[in-house]
Amino acid sequence: MQFIDTHAHIYSKKYDSDRDEVVRRSLENGVQKIYMPNVDVESIDAMLEAEHRYPDICIPMMGLHPCDVKKGFEKELYVMEDWLNKRSFVAVGEIGTDLYWDKSLFEEQKEALKIQVTWAKEKGLPIVLHCRESIDETIEIIGALNDEKLTGIFHCFTGSVEQAKRITEMGFLLGIGGVSTFKNGGLDKVLPEIGLDNLVLETDGPYLAPVPHRGKRNSPEYIPLIAQRVGDLTENTLEKVSEITNLNANKVFNRSEL
Repeated sequence: MQFIDTHAHIYSKKYDSDRDEVVRRSLENGVQKIYMPNVDVESIDAMLEAEHRYPDICIPMMGLHPCDVKKGFEKELYVMEDWLNKRSFVAVGEIGTDLYWDKSLFEEQKEALKIQVTWAKEKGLPIVLHCRESIDETIEIIGALNDEKLTGIFHCFTGSVEQAKRITEMGFLLGIGGVSTFKNGGLDKVLPEIGLDNLVLETDGPYLAPVPHRGKRNSPEYIPLIAQRVGDLTENTLEKVSEITNLNANKVFNRSEL
């Protein structure tokens, strides 16, 4: 059985001591693709090195994470736009908004998001959205920008049934990760109402490890644990979860390998 991790920072320094082993164990557990969201200018080299080291497994995106939007963020965007113009990436991400850490730069976050959405439309790429403590705000922004050219993933979805339906009605997928395994994560109420056709699997490694690894470093090798939980909540077999979420991931990223 094969799986896709649609969101993992495998280039993170938290894997520097054992990255080869993590990728090996991920493959052994059936995880054939690891999609890598970029976060800032400094992360680009490490991300592209992971792509070089694990070709056809680790696949890069390009974008500026909302938590890395600072005063003068335009300089970072110039660098990223240059990268998007000189080679291919599968998505513009990780982009979005974040009202958890710092609310003072929300206007800058919104401006950076809108600029990067414009890139995605121009290049026919999906977007991968971060929206911690800002799901409604992000839905509103994307709703205003949405058209037939725009698609993507609301990564690390932890919202309500109503929010999930608003997102899927816009044509976006929900990225489901380790929170689905948390006792009070809330997704046990959402996933039965939404169904597999609107979901992709992700770890967000090294963050948000699923039970029984909660509180430790997350890893793409744990995707089967998330898939099993999604299967339990949606009353589907693990094989069906693998099949449908792989189809969804390949469609949104315009790929056909799995």
